[in-house]
Amino acid sequence: MFGEKLNSLREKRGMSQVDLARILGKSKQSVSNWENNNIMPSIDMLIRLSEIFHVSCDFLLDLEDRKYIEVTGLEDEQIAHIQLVINDIRGDK
Repeated sequence: MFGEKLNSLREKRGMSQVDLARILGKSKQSVSNWENNNIMPSIDMLIRLSEIFHVSCDFLLDLEDRKYIEVTGLEDEQIAHIQLVINDIRGDK
């Protein structure tokens, strides 16, 4: 569910609920309510969360399970190197 995904992403970044709330201009209680599935964030907040954690809104809403790596600002050669590492980890030839 949404709350569990948000909690996991936040904790993996080493962020507290207060940290995330501050970034979003929201209260800690709002973040807590989202993570406990008491309420859902607005569409605008959902988009901001997806940007902060570099995931799609579909991923946050559990509509897909693909994960993405942000490569904006990297050179093509650097991106190609990252792809090689990913292929190696997967065991792709």
